[in-house]
Parts: sequence; C-alpha cells; structure tokens
Amino acid sequence: MKKLMLLLGAVSVPTFAASGGDLNASDYVGVSFWLVTAALLAATAFFFLERSNVSGKWKTSLTVSGLVTGIALWHYLYMRGVWVETGTSPTVFRYIDWLLTVPLLIVEFYLILRAVTNVAASLFWKLFLGSIVMLVFGYLGEAGIMAAWPAFIIGCLAWFYMIYELWAGEGASAKNASGNAAVMSAYNTMMWIIIIGWAVYPLGYFFGYLGGGANEGTLNLIYNLADFINKILFGIVIWGAAVSDSHD
Repeated sequence: MKKLMLLLGAVSVPTFAASGGDLNASDYVGVSFWLVTAALLAATAFFFLERSNVSGKWKTSLTVSGLVTGIALWHYLYMRGVWVETGTSPTVFRYIDWLLTVPLLIVEFYLILRAVTNVAASLFWKLFLGSIVMLVFGYLGEAGIMAAWPAFIIGCLAWFYMIYELWAGEGASAKNASGNAAVMSAYNTMMWIIIIGWAVYPLGYFFGYLGGGANEGTLNLIYNLADFINKILFGIVIWGAAVSDSHD
C-alpha cells in the first residue's frame, strides 16, 4: 500500500499543467482527455498491484504494462491541459508519449513468449525498430516536416512489417513452439489489437491531415479512444494470461 501511495503521489505532480479553466461539458474532446487520464491512473495501480498475484516469469510483463499506462498517464496530465486551455492539438506531448510507450507495447509480444519458451533476440530488435520507424515518420508528417502522404505511407509500411513478423514470422513460430495455451490465447488477442485497434491511429491521421484539411478535434478524439483501447486493454490481456498460467 505504501508503494501505491508513492506512485499516486508521483503521478499527481504535473496537474498544474491542467489549471486555468473549467472543462466545458460540450467539449467532447476535452471530456475524452479526462476520461482516459482517469482510466490510465486506475490501470497503472491495478497492474503494479497485481504483480504479487502472478508467478515470477510474468512479473516483467506486468511491470511493462504498468509502465506503459503510467507513462501515458503522465503525458495525458499535460495533454488535457493543452487542449482545454488552448484548443490545439498537443502533438509534441503525444509523440513523446508514443515514442516511449509504443515500443514497450510491441515488445510485450517478445516478453510473454520469453516467459514460456526460447525466443531469438532478433525478434525484439525487429519489433522495436519497426515501431520506431512508424512513429518517426508519423511525427514528421504531423509536424509538417515531411509531406503528409509519404510519411503516412512509410509509417503504415512499418506497421505492416510488424504485423507480418507477428502473424507469420519469428513471433508466430515462437508462439506455436511454446505449447502454452494461455500465451497462445493472449498472443492471438494482442495480434487483433495490433491489427484492428492500431488501425485507429492511421484513421485519426487520415481525418486529421489527409481528409481535406487538419481537424484537430476529430484527430484527438480518435487518438484518445485508440490509447484507451490499445494501452489498457493490451495490459489486461497480458494480465489475464499471467493469472491463468500462474494458477494452473
């Protein structure tokens, strides 16, 4: 409990970034920022507390899940303030968050496989580098440093590459060799999150930058929904596999 209180105290530090105005009930984007912030706080506490309920081989995976939601929470405390106070998209904060959390999410595949079978380190690097390429070119397009369409295409190609590695490449081979029902079920569910859930990000990019002009409200509403699904649900799937495998 003491560790939990220290955690909650630490994540409350930057709340000054959201001062200076009340939340308008008709500001659906602002409301979505607040809802996701609260959900990330709850998820972070949950994942760290649940580490004591799983076997040692799963603790790293739950720690990473807690780090993902904790890092996202820290940035949402700032992003929600930027939106409510200025009505502009917190692009830099958003991509700093993604640069830290997305590689951690994609590396979770490697971690859950490593918990039950031997996995080549090359899988880790393929997934890590693919996620970095996807994010860098996404930022270049959104920040106007690079033309939106080429940046979008390169980012999507990196996303497709990661899907291939997980669906039919080294990741799939390691999953099939594991023989662990909990891991195989979690892996397959996480794969669908990567395919369907992550599709929300290019959808937001399209409506925000490629659909006839920048629409920051639609862009942030979609991105917030995607973060809610992909960061929290991803961790819950891993937690479910960890509990199932630990108590069998």
